[in-house]
Amino acid sequence: MVSTCFLCQGLTTLAGLLLLSFGSLAASQIEDQAEQFFRSGHTNNWAVLVCTSRFWFNYRHVANTLSVYRSVKRLGIPDSHIVLMLADDMACNPRNPKPATVYSHKNMELNVYGDDVEVDYRSYEVTVENFLRVLTGRIPPSTPRSKRLLSDDRSNILIYMTGHGGNGFLKFQDSEEITNIELADAFEQMWQKRRYNELLFIIDTCQGASMYERFYSPNIMALASSQVGEDSLSHQPDPAIGVHLMDRYTFYVLEFLEEINPASQTNMNDLFQVCPKSLCVSTPGHRTDLFQRDPKHVLITDFFGSVRKVEITTETISLQPESGIMESSHEKDGMDEESLEPLKYAEQLPVAQIIHQKPKLKDWHPPGGFILGLWALIIMVFFKTYGIKHMKFIF
Repeated sequence: MVSTCFLCQGLTTLAGLLLLSFGSLAASQIEDQAEQFFRSGHTNNWAVLVCTSRFWFNYRHVANTLSVYRSVKRLGIPDSHIVLMLADDMACNPRNPKPATVYSHKNMELNVYGDDVEVDYRSYEVTVENFLRVLTGRIPPSTPRSKRLLSDDRSNILIYMTGHGGNGFLKFQDSEEITNIELADAFEQMWQKRRYNELLFIIDTCQGASMYERFYSPNIMALASSQVGEDSLSHQPDPAIGVHLMDRYTFYVLEFLEEINPASQTNMNDLFQVCPKSLCVSTPGHRTDLFQRDPKHVLITDFFGSVRKVEITTETISLQPESGIMESSHEKDGMDEESLEPLKYAEQLPVAQIIHQKPKLKDWHPPGGFILGLWALIIMVFFKTYGIKHMKFIF
């Protein structure tokens, strides 16, 4: 009897210890999740996307920028927090065989121009002065809100640039250039004026790594498509358009981003590996010594996504299954009607699915002068065979 009591007490003590350990484990997991949620310390996201090239043969640079624009919008950054600078309008170029479109893939399945692209700086507005004014906030009071970078000390900012460059500079419209020293000083002004919390700088240009060599401000992470002395190469030539559609580095970065969703846990170390030299031909580079956090703890969505507002409640919310069934049936009926409409900008196939598709066969149409030439040949053969005296039998 005594042994039975001791056994019961032992089991009770063991059960208490197990419950205590499970409780502490659950509490630690909750603390880890909370720490992960607040680790970045930012409350809003901004993106500055810049294409510095003009002229038709630089079609790929516009496609690069618009593709990144599409990705950040898909992951949650609204147009009100995106400053888009395009030096040329390829969609309305007379050489464009498909007006009002810009494609980023040779199958021409993904139109990155779309019907909801908001360009903030276009054509000759894309200058070194305007770019630096956007970053530093030194803009005239009459400048509209859409052309301002209204960030603060809790903002995570993505800055993407593409164009033609060299060792320590990036050209703007083949008429001026910005140096790596000017860019570094602009970032320092942003830090001193408390205009960012963390900043991710990505550049796709020849000798791109030279553009982040002079950075000295804290909390900056930088990526480049090529090292000093290397060219950044183009990708996907399209004979129908006559130019390349994208650059290699941006193409593989976007292929990687297509697999990301707003709740993804993918970190920046994964982004560093997306384009090895075997794919890019050039050697991509990155710099993280100025960044305070370990890149493996930095989520991709800390820069490419947007902070989502969450309302915490302790009340129990009951969901009505009947209403869910009615809504699903209503959505099914609506899908039949929507399937008849053409695909819109946000509903098109992702790049990851398009890349492995076979090019679709194009409908064949005879050239403009083919029918006229065929009739001329028939008439010549008729005259050579029968002569002009049989002309009355035709008319």
